[in-house]
Formats: sequence, structure tokens, C-alpha cells
Amino acid sequence: MNARQPRHGNGDSASAGFDGPALEVRDLGVEFWVGDAWAVAAHHVSYDLMPGHVLAIVGESGSGKSTSSMAIMGLLPQNARVTGSAKLGGRELVGAAPEALRKVRGEGIAAIFQEPMTALNPVYTIGFQIGEALQTHRPGTTRNQAKARAIELLDLVDMPDPKKAFDSYPHQLSGGQRQRAMIAQSIALDPRVLIADEPTTALDVTVQAEILDLLRDLHQKLDSAIVLITHDMGVVADMADEVIVMKDGAVVEHGPVAQIFGHPAHPYTRALMASVPHLGMGEAAPDADRIRDETTAALHLDGVAIEYPTRGRVAAFRAVEGASLSIQPGEVLGLVGESGSGKTTIARAVVGLAPVAEGSLRVAGQDMVGVGKAELRAVRRKLGIVFQDPGSSLNPRWPVGVSIGEPLELAEWTRSDTDRRVGELLDLVELPRDFRNRYPHELSGGQRQRIGIARALALDPEVLIADEPTSALDVSVQARVLELLQEIQREKQFATLFVTHDLAVVDMLADRIAVMQHGRIVEQGTKEQILRNPRDPYTQRLIAAVPVPDPAEQRERREARAALLASQG
Repeated sequence: MNARQPRHGNGDSASAGFDGPALEVRDLGVEFWVGDAWAVAAHHVSYDLMPGHVLAIVGESGSGKSTSSMAIMGLLPQNARVTGSAKLGGRELVGAAPEALRKVRGEGIAAIFQEPMTALNPVYTIGFQIGEALQTHRPGTTRNQAKARAIELLDLVDMPDPKKAFDSYPHQLSGGQRQRAMIAQSIALDPRVLIADEPTTALDVTVQAEILDLLRDLHQKLDSAIVLITHDMGVVADMADEVIVMKDGAVVEHGPVAQIFGHPAHPYTRALMASVPHLGMGEAAPDADRIRDETTAALHLDGVAIEYPTRGRVAAFRAVEGASLSIQPGEVLGLVGESGSGKTTIARAVVGLAPVAEGSLRVAGQDMVGVGKAELRAVRRKLGIVFQDPGSSLNPRWPVGVSIGEPLELAEWTRSDTDRRVGELLDLVELPRDFRNRYPHELSGGQRQRIGIARALALDPEVLIADEPTSALDVSVQARVLELLQEIQREKQFATLFVTHDLAVVDMLADRIAVMQHGRIVEQGTKEQILRNPRDPYTQRLIAAVPVPDPAEQRERREARAALLASQG
């Protein structure tokens, strides 16, 4: 695996034989012309990236990590201004002519973007898009040669059935397969440097582990240097040799990965590390394994099957089969699983948005099978929902105080009682009362999610449904929102169904855990039983794939995961 493979093709003549850093960045600055003034997005960014090394650039939204990296490739909008120096194999990129940059992209430096579905062209096959890059940058390459090389690349990235993938369109592949196709396209011309911008953020945890294994293998085989842009400190611990920490456009700390994780020097880095949820750090839930009285459960499912009816040419299908679980008042149940496992479908059924085909479902004392409109309206007053993306779940035309008060108005509260309750809810989520007059776009992501929590709690629900409520938030904001949700839940003692794919968050928050795969609950129990002593093979693989923010521990976990996968065949 450590053997270096020779590069294909003619390579980049300007950097061939260059023995220095693959990428040398000095005092890089990026500004945008906004509102008749230059707004600074990044400044004084400097680093050297050696061949075969992985440099992780971490920071929260707006820190400048993506902007500074896209500036190197000349992929910023026209209102951007870039200063400083960025040399690829000794060749200056800042200020280079568009034609020179076009030649460098792909052959000298390439990008792996966060969301392959938007980065790949939906109207062309995967094979065409890989072949196009080869034929554009290497004149004289025939269609047959491009096809052979594309299939070779798809095989290199461990794509199942490379020949079939070659003729497939992006929508016909899974998320992990699309990411593999994008990686194949990015390495088609053997670039010296790969810029991987959040390459695993949109992927399930087991797929993420496979993609990280793939990137690690490829950069060793091809001797490419990697700039890894991410907010996931577990991914950094798994991949990086060096780490740059950015805040407000500036580099606040730069050093080897062991130093950054073990002895962070800057206060911001220390705060960032302290905010990262770590699998295994959650406290044992008191009485989580007590004898359960299902008659007192705030939410109870027994043998539930949920079926989506036929729509047009799309045949009916069962999204959930034989699901049984219960949540007591004051209890948090974490419902975990990968995309398509059925966890959000269960949440939709709980609030009456998906019909129950078989079994029984009781919410706050109301049987939801065959429920009428009047009963459904009544039970929804006992439910609260916190959505994944607070930006899209709040009406952009309303001040947030109106959004918080909307459930109260629908419940026919008076204007004065609604105003008083909105003020109390803002106090509860630790926001100033004058925020009620602000619009969603005037708030940060964390503040918008607090507004979402306030709206969900407006009618003092007996059951709270939280569907990935922190996945769109930065890590430090996520930590505070989770703490706030935990404090409110302990005070109000409502039952919580917490839907997520993040096992570290579940470890922090939940009393019990249910694991879903392919529409079935394969295992459930206390979080100690599920996270420390899983019995189902799928649960074992799921937990083994979670990266932890500790380089030494993550190295051991990676080896243990490889052994587990080998033992399970």
C-alpha cells in the first residue's frame, strides 16, 4: 500500500522534478467587494504542504477555511480580490492568467467538493464527465483510451461494478458512490495537490469511514498532498499530519496533529476541542434500564409498519416494518441509523404525516391509527417539533416572535397571553426579548435553532420530536444548543424522540437508543448497552465507523474496525 505509483501522462512541466513543497502559501488574503467596501474573508494565511502529507484546515462557518483554499484555484466570484502568494510546485497561481489556471486545474491541483450531487453534471454520465477531463487536458487521448482510463479510475476508488457506474448518471448512484465518482474524476490527471472541501459531511458514518480509507490509500499510492477542509475533528484525527485552526479569517494556531489535539495553545482552539462531542464521554443515564410500564409511556409503538402509497409511476413501498419502542415522560430516546433506514419516517408517523399500515401507535394517550382530523389537531397541540434546518423552517417574511407565537394563535390564545408567553420562551432559550422583532436572516444559525426550540415548546408539549436538530450547526454552537435542550428537557420532563446519525451526540443526550437499518429496529436498549456492548453486527459496524477526536485513539479504532470487518466477512 505504501508503494508510490508513477504518475500517468505528461504531468505539469513547470513543477516536474520540483523537490520543495507541493504547495507553498504566503500571506494569502481574500477580500470581497460588498456594499461599497472591501470585506476581509481571510488574511495572512501561510503554510507549506509537502508531497504525501495531509494538512487539515479547521474552523467554524465564516472562518475563511474554504474561501482561502478556493482562492488558490481561482474559483472565487468576480467581486473577490486575492493578495499574497500561492505556489504550486514553484509556479505562482495568484494573479495567473485564466488560461494558465485552467491548465493547472485537474493536472496540478484538483478539488473534491462537499456535495457531489451538485458538483457533478446531472445530464451527463459519470464516464463522460471523467473522460471529458482527460480529453480536455490531454489532447490526442481517444474516446476508447479515455473510457479505459475512466474505468480504471473507478476501479481504483473501489466503485462497485465500475463498468456499470461508467454508464450511470449521478442520480442513479448512492451518496457514497457519487463521492467515489467525484474522487475518481479529481485524480484522473494525477494532481500534485487535492483540495478536499468537507468531502464526507453529506455521507453516513459507515460510508464516511470507507471514503476516508480510500483517501488515505490514494494519497499514499499517488504521493498527492491533500488539503482537508473540515469542521469534523474526528476526521482530522483520522487523516491529518498537520492542522491549521482558523477563526474570523485568520490562522490562530498551526502545528502537528498530536500537538493540536494534545496541547492546544490558543484559547479558541482549546474551546473548539472542548465543544466536540466524543463517543464514550456521555454519562450513564439514571434508571434507564428500570422495569418499564408501557401504559404510562408518552410515546408507544408496537409492531408498526409504515407504507408510502403509489404515486404516479412510483410503486408503493414499506419504509418501516415491525417497529416497536416506547418513551416515558422525561426520557430521551435516540433513534439512530443511516440515510434511508426509516428513522425520519417514524418521526413523520408520530406527528400524523405518514399513515400507519399495521401495528399500533399511541402518542400522548391518542391512538394514531385511523385518527380523525379533530383528534389529530388536538394531539398535535401536545407535540413539539424541532427541525433540522432552522433557516428553512422559519418563515423569512415574519419576525421570529410571530413564528414563536403562531402555535399559540392557532390554539386561540389571546394577543396579550401570546405576547407574554413569547417573552417567557425567549428567556427559556436564553435569547434577549427584543429578538422577537428580528427576522430569521438577521440571526446566526445557533440563534435560529434556539427560536425553533422556543416555537416547539410554545404549548408545553408532552412529546418533543427533534429531527437532526444540530447537524447544520458549528461544533461550538451545537454544544451550547445541546446543553440548552438538555437543561430544558430536565426541567419540563417531556418525552423526546431524538432522530440523528451522530452517535457522539446521542451518547451525550440520550437515556436509551434504538438502532434502525433498512426499515427495521435491529437493536435497542440503554446507551451503555448499545454503545459499549453492541450485539447486532450492524450496530457494531456503525459504532466502529465513528471517528473520535483523538489521533492515538482513532488509530486504534481504525485498526479495530478493520479487524471487525474482516471477521464479519
